[in-house]
Amino acid sequence: MEDSQIIALFQQRKEEAIASVKEKYSAYCAQIAGNILGNSEDTEEVLNDLWFRVWNTIPPQEPYALRSFLAKIVRNLALDRYRAETSEKRGGGRVHTALEELETCVPGGLAPEKALDAKQLQLDIGRFLATLSARDRSIFLRRYFYMESTWEISEKYGLRENAVLTVLSRARKKLKVYLRKEGYGL
Repeated sequence: MEDSQIIALFQQRKEEAIASVKEKYSAYCAQIAGNILGNSEDTEEVLNDLWFRVWNTIPPQEPYALRSFLAKIVRNLALDRYRAETSEKRGGGRVHTALEELETCVPGGLAPEKALDAKQLQLDIGRFLATLSARDRSIFLRRYFYMESTWEISEKYGLRENAVLTVLSRARKKLKVYLRKEGYGL
């Protein structure tokens, strides 16, 4: 079923919308949540939260790209769950490591009153990503959006893991310089 048809089902409040979106995107969303959580039970709970959230979000929203819309929601739900489970004990793991890597490049501590700043930051990071080569942009997104391990990325691109680490390090340095030019104090 086409995405536009699935969105139309949601707008008509037909329950088959959930079945259709699950059938088409369940594995994709499970991979995103699983990369962050590393636990099948938590991943399953996040997916259930995702379907509920999508049901309550469409309408009023009408996503332009359903796959991206789902990815953003499931990623945020999984990160929220990850933070809740690790708030008392900060352990290792790929998510913690990936977030630490970005910490020096991107201003943090976004309070609600800084929502406009956060939106601008999002746009600026999008513009920065457009300056990278297609391969480097994809590696960056796989690491910091999809939270894939550097080993997984190296396997997908046929690179040594050190090469992936180098691409990521250079991209973070470029991002930091780019954001400073845009006026962010880092």
